Amino acid sequence: MNEADSQYIADRAASAGYVVAERPEDANVVILNTCTVREGAERRAYGRMSHFKMLKNADPALKLVVTGCLAEQDRDSMQRHAPHLDGVFGTKELMQLGDAIARWREEFADTALSEERALVVPLGGAADCVTDAFSHLRGFVTVQRGCSYYCTFCIVPHVRGRFDHRPMVDVLNETKQRVDEGAREIMLVGQTVNAYRDPAGDGDFGELCRRVAQTFGLERLTFISPHPKDFTKKVLSDLAQVPQLNPRIHLPLQSASDPVLRRMNRKYTLAQYEEKVAWIREHLPDAAITTDVIVAFPGETEEDFQATLDYVRTGIFANAFMFIYSKRRGTPAAHWDQVPAAVASERFARLADAQNAVTRAYHDRKIGTIVRALVQGVSKKDRSKLAAKTLDNVTVIAPFPSSTSGVRPDDLAQTPWLDVSIDAGYVWGCGGTVVRRAERFADAGISLERPLVNLLTA
Repeated sequence: MNEADSQYIADRAASAGYVVAERPEDANVVILNTCTVREGAERRAYGRMSHFKMLKNADPALKLVVTGCLAEQDRDSMQRHAPHLDGVFGTKELMQLGDAIARWREEFADTALSEERALVVPLGGAADCVTDAFSHLRGFVTVQRGCSYYCTFCIVPHVRGRFDHRPMVDVLNETKQRVDEGAREIMLVGQTVNAYRDPAGDGDFGELCRRVAQTFGLERLTFISPHPKDFTKKVLSDLAQVPQLNPRIHLPLQSASDPVLRRMNRKYTLAQYEEKVAWIREHLPDAAITTDVIVAFPGETEEDFQATLDYVRTGIFANAFMFIYSKRRGTPAAHWDQVPAAVASERFARLADAQNAVTRAYHDRKIGTIVRALVQGVSKKDRSKLAAKTLDNVTVIAPFPSSTSGVRPDDLAQTPWLDVSIDAGYVWGCGGTVVRRAERFADAGISLERPLVNLLTA
C-alpha cells in the first residue's frame, strides 16, 4: 500500500515537472512516506526525519515532507518533535500533497544546489519504489483504502479509516493507464482487498478481477492483501477464470489457535480457515499459498503457540511473513498482559526454523527447471547481479548477462521477462542463470548466444 501511495506521489510530481532524484542530497523536495504497523517502523521514520534535518540546515529552500500512516497518527505532535518539517500530510491527504508539490515547483526554477549542500550525505537515504528504469514494470492500482474489521492488534483502521472502495470504472481506467505506461504486471492493492464492493454498482472482487483482466495488453494480475473471511466460492470461481492471474494467494493466518484468533477479532476459526484453503485448492490448484503469522500475541500460551507451530510444519505455506507481536498505540491489545520478551523470542526462533525449512524445500523443488520471472532491477546486495520475481513471487537472483551476449542492463527494461535456469535454492529465494529474455509474457523469448557463468555457485 505504501508503494502504491509512493507511485501516486511520484506521478503527481512528474506531472508538475519534477524528476525523481536517486539521492535525497540531490533533491529539491524530499518526501518521507511512513508506516506505523510496527514500532520499529515508527522509530526508523523519526530517525530519518532527524537525519534529513542536515539537508534543511545546509539548504533552507529544500522542502521536507512527511506523509503516510505515522503522519496521520501523529499529525498533532509531529511538527513539535520535528519543527524543520515543511508539511505533514495524512493518509487521506495525498491529493493535497500533490497540489503542494506542484505549487513549490516554481520556487526551484532557477535554483542550483549549493556546494555546501552537495557535501551533505544523510544516513539511510536510499529511495524505494519509484527511482529506476524498472519501477514501471509492476503497476500498483489501489482499489480500496482503510479497513472496517478492527483486529485488536492493528492500527490501520485508526490511521486509514474504514472501508472506502473506489468505483470500478476508476480502477479500470487506472489499470489501462498503468498498462499504457508499460506495466507488465498489475497489483490490485487494498488492506482487505477481497472485501471490495463497487460503490457505484453491486460488483464484488471477483467481478473486478475479471473486468481488469479484459484490459488490452494486461499480461499478469496479482493482488494484496486479502482476508480469509472474504474468500467465497463465487470469488474464487471468478479468479479461476482470469488467465493472467499469478499462481500465488496470500492468506493471512496470524494464529492457528482459536482462542487467540478470537482475541485478535479475526472473524474465523482454524476450521473455517482450512475450508478456505480447500476452496483455493479446488479452484486454483496450482497456486502457492503464503501467509502472515504473529508470535506472542497477548495471552498466547505454549499450547496456543504449539497449534500454530504444528500447522506451519504441515508444509501448507510456501512462505510466511513472521513477526513478534508489536504493541500499537490506540489498539485494545496494547493494554493486555504481554508475553515476556524472552518467551516471545524463543517461540519466534522455533517458528522461523520450521517455516524456513518448508520454504527452502519449496525453493529447492525449482532446481533444474527454467522459470519465467519479471525483472525487478539490480540486486540490492550485489550490483553485479539482477533480481527478478517469479509468478509465485519467489525472488530470483542471477548475474547480469555477460557483455558478449550483447545485452546491456538497460535493455532488460525493454525485454523484462527472463527465463532463468534455476540451480540453487535458499530460504530467501533461488539462484540461477538467465537463458532467455522476452518483451511480453506470452513471447517465446530470445535465447542468449553464449552460456553464462553462475557466480552464485562458482
